[in-house]
Amino acid sequence: MKTITRDEFSPSIVVEELMDGAGAIMLKDVFSQERIERIAQTLEAETDEAIDTGSHFNQNDQDPLLQRRVWFTRLVELDPDIASLVEEPMIFQSMQAFLGKEFVMGSMCASRIMPGYGGQEPHIDYPYWDFYRNETFPTRTNSSFPLNAQAIILIDEFTEENGATALAPGSQRDLRYPDKNDDFFGKCIRLTGKPGDVVLFFGAAWHCAMPNQSEAGRIGILVEFLPKFVTPIEDLLKDLGENYLKGTTPEMQQLLGMKYPWPSTPPHPPLQ
Repeated sequence: MKTITRDEFSPSIVVEELMDGAGAIMLKDVFSQERIERIAQTLEAETDEAIDTGSHFNQNDQDPLLQRRVWFTRLVELDPDIASLVEEPMIFQSMQAFLGKEFVMGSMCASRIMPGYGGQEPHIDYPYWDFYRNETFPTRTNSSFPLNAQAIILIDEFTEENGATALAPGSQRDLRYPDKNDDFFGKCIRLTGKPGDVVLFFGAAWHCAMPNQSEAGRIGILVEFLPKFVTPIEDLLKDLGENYLKGTTPEMQQLLGMKYPWPSTPPHPPLQ
């Protein structure tokens, strides 16, 4: 997986790696340690209790209690600064180049993987997440143009021991759901990094969270981005306070789909 710094950053590098490279790229030292440590303290306190918060792709019945999630509306309630992480220019510009200038956010949650978590099954992400039923998708559906991108904002260090995400490099180029014959675990790389780093990847690449064999939890903030015309899987506007919405930046308004409302009428093209 290619790694770049802020000084080396270019949206075109991100697009090339997500489409034609490994399918993922690491952006180093995107956020300050002070900011990340403050967010970590908030999320650790929020996820102390073992309750089912909407985990998926797990391999056993106990893991939903060990993959503790905090969804977007609650993140805003806890600290609006957590939600604003996605407005970071390196992330925003990358997604504009990859998914179109009016891309939206499909989902955002903090995920704390607890010790003993057994890991996920290899999968691909929405809107491809049930592509094992490929007969329900349009003919010739392929990954030559992307309908998804994912971001992992590392709040804790991601190591092999604590279950850093695994990804099969290059698997995004041939759109299909992974199966047991693909030797995913023999081919995969691990998306390891330090707090404040960000991993961007194409959700058509086979990937999964791995078992946490350490003695501590691991927190990452998981974000899904979509083209403006794909329906988000999370109702991001639900229960958001009027004061918060009034104070949002143009970038957050775009991410929440407020600039591309549904239902709508066709925009008028400029006269030639």
